[in-house]
Amino acid sequence: MTDLLTSRLPRRTVLQAAAVGAVGISPALRALVHAQGSDAPEKKEVKIGFIPLTDCASVVMASVLGFDKKYGVTIIPSKEASWAGVRDKLVNGELDFAHVLYGLVYGVHLGLAGPRKDMAVLMTLNRNGQGLTLSKALADKGATHLAGLAALMKKEPREYTFAQTFPTGTHAMWLYYWLASGGIDPFKDVKCIVVPPPQMVANMRVGNMDGFSVGEPWNARAIQDGVGITAATSQDVWKDHPEKVLGTTAEFAQKYPNTARAVTAAILEASRWIDESAANKTRMAQTLAAKSYVNTSVNTIAPRILGRYDNGLGKTWDDPNHMKFYDGGAVNFPYLSDGMWFLTQHKRWGLLKDHPDYTGVARAINRIDLYKQAAAASGTPLPKSELRSSTLIDGVVWDGKDPARYADSFKIHA
Repeated sequence: MTDLLTSRLPRRTVLQAAAVGAVGISPALRALVHAQGSDAPEKKEVKIGFIPLTDCASVVMASVLGFDKKYGVTIIPSKEASWAGVRDKLVNGELDFAHVLYGLVYGVHLGLAGPRKDMAVLMTLNRNGQGLTLSKALADKGATHLAGLAALMKKEPREYTFAQTFPTGTHAMWLYYWLASGGIDPFKDVKCIVVPPPQMVANMRVGNMDGFSVGEPWNARAIQDGVGITAATSQDVWKDHPEKVLGTTAEFAQKYPNTARAVTAAILEASRWIDESAANKTRMAQTLAAKSYVNTSVNTIAPRILGRYDNGLGKTWDDPNHMKFYDGGAVNFPYLSDGMWFLTQHKRWGLLKDHPDYTGVARAINRIDLYKQAAAASGTPLPKSELRSSTLIDGVVWDGKDPARYADSFKIHA
C-alpha cells in the first residue's frame, strides 16, 4: 500500500523523501525513482577502471550480478596495469570512475605525483585487508616481524629496498607508518620504489626488493610461491582503515550527478551482497580468479577474504578485522577524517611543503551529498558524524579534530 501511495506522488517529492531516509519507502522504490525520468542517469554506460586486486570485488560484482541495471546504468569494468595508468585515464576522461587508492585521488587533486585535477571520492570501497610482506631471505635471518627487521638492519647494514604501489597511495602510507613505528625512517634508512601490484611477487622472486606493501591477493601469493612471508597486515597498522575508494573527477560528478549516484548505489548493493555470507565471498573469489580480473587461483584469494590467515611460517589465525566491503554500511561512508589522514601523512613525509586546508580539501573531494542520496536509494545506514576516531599501531589517536598538530607530532618525518 505504501508503494502504491508513493507512486502517485511527484517524482521529485519521492526523491527528496528517499534522500533523507523516509520511513516506509522501500529500497526497490528508491532505486526506481533514481532510475527513471529527470533523475535517470545521464550516461547509461560507464567505464570503471580497476587494478587486479581482491578489493576491486564490489565494482566487478555490481556488473556481474546486475546491480548496475537496477539503477539504470551498465558498468564496464576495465582492467588496468598500474595506478599511474589509472590516474592518467581518470584525468583525461578515458575512465569515468575507478577503483582507486584513497591517497592517489587526494594527490591528484593537489597536484602531487602527476597532473593536477579537481577530483571526487564517492564512497569507500573497502576496509583492511592489505599486507606488509618481507622476503623469505630476510625471514630466514630472523626478520619475521618489525622488531626483527630493525635488528637485522643494524646487524647487517646495507641498502634495503622496499616497494609500494604509488607515491601518495595507501600502500606507501602503510609501509611508511609501519616502518616508522619501529624506529625505521622510510626515507633515510631504506630505499623505497614503486611497483604495480601484480608485479610485486615476480620482483621479489628475482631479488629486486626486501619487502613490499600491497593489497591482496599478492601477499598470499608471495607465501604460496615461497618467496615471502607476512610480517604484518594493514589492519595491524590501523584497524578498520579506509583503503580503496570509488573515484572520479569533480567535473564528471558535476556534469553527471545522477550517474554518479546510480553507480554508487549499485556498488553499495554489491558490497552488501559480498559481506552477507561466506558463500557469497566464495563465489566472489571464484569470479575474481578469472583471467579477465585478478588472474590467480581461487585458493589464493578465498582464505584471506574469509579472514583465514597464514603468515608463511606456520602461524595461522582467524582475523576478525579482515577485508570488509560493507559491514552493515559502516565501511562505505566517505568520512572527512579518513581523507584528511592521508593529507597529514603527505605533509609528514614532505609530499606537501605546507599545511593544506585539511577540512576544506576533504569537503571538496569527498562528495558526502551524493553518497547520502545513493545510501538512501540502496537502504544503506548513515553514521552520526563525518569524523571518526581510531588508534593506530603506535598508540596515537587520530580523530580529525586537529590535523595540523597531528601531522607535526611525529618524531620520524621528512
